[in-house]
Amino acid sequence: MVQSRSKEEVLVEALPWIQRYENKTFVIKYGGGAMTDDSLKAMFAKDVTLLTKIGVKIVIVHGGGKEITEMLNKLKIETKFVNGQRYTDERTLDVVQMVLAGKINKEIVARINQNGGNAVGLCGVDGDLIKAKQFKDNGQDIGLVGEITKINVGVLTLLLSNNFLPVVAPTGVGDDGELYNINADVAAGEIAAALKSEKLLYLSDVEGVMADGKLIPSLSEDEAKEFVKKGRINGGMIPKVDSAFKALDAGVKKVHVIDGRVMHSLLLEIFTDEGIGTELVASRQLS
Repeated sequence: MVQSRSKEEVLVEALPWIQRYENKTFVIKYGGGAMTDDSLKAMFAKDVTLLTKIGVKIVIVHGGGKEITEMLNKLKIETKFVNGQRYTDERTLDVVQMVLAGKINKEIVARINQNGGNAVGLCGVDGDLIKAKQFKDNGQDIGLVGEITKINVGVLTLLLSNNFLPVVAPTGVGDDGELYNINADVAAGEIAAALKSEKLLYLSDVEGVMADGKLIPSLSEDEAKEFVKKGRINGGMIPKVDSAFKALDAGVKKVHVIDGRVMHSLLLEIFTDEGIGTELVASRQLS
């Protein structure tokens, strides 16, 4: 455990990783309990700022499902999920935009900048960052949920090259100007794929990818498909796993699912030899 080791040992272990990741791009999907606990929110802001200070280029894609649900309940609007994705009618979409692109996005940006970061808040509509069309789940209509058709990487690379940290609220826009709710896990995977990022990290409310209540330290695409088919991986973990493997196929080097409730989980995953959580690997990488 890191807690039992000296500060010198931790720093020495971190040095080669710091050198390796300088000027590399990481996409971080920020969600779950790490977004609702004040101490964890403060820790996340400090950790991502530290990463940028040592030369890592960061893009954050955030969720906000809990706060969206709370607001929908206050407004007496029914919440319904289909295979881990929120059914989105026009009233729900209004709330999604208000909570995601407004309240949550600006709070994350403010916290990072208070810690010396250089964050800029965006949603998928800005600069046509996330182009989308209506998503059909096996032919089932789930409302104004978007399927991403294109990521305008020019917006992100312009910001990253000028040492800004983009914080993205996952909404999208169609060719006809229609707005869409985008699953944050899917958006993070598509952005990581478009940028061909070094790492894609999902912060979750579990230790990693779980099957039958047990942590899977490493998971291949073939294994994941089998687990989903048998129902051992289900609910909100399905779009996370699907988007992870799509990102790997597009050239992302590593994908990790880690517990955002663990203090400094990002730093433990990136800068220690053991790491934590689940590493997802393409089937072709397995011997």
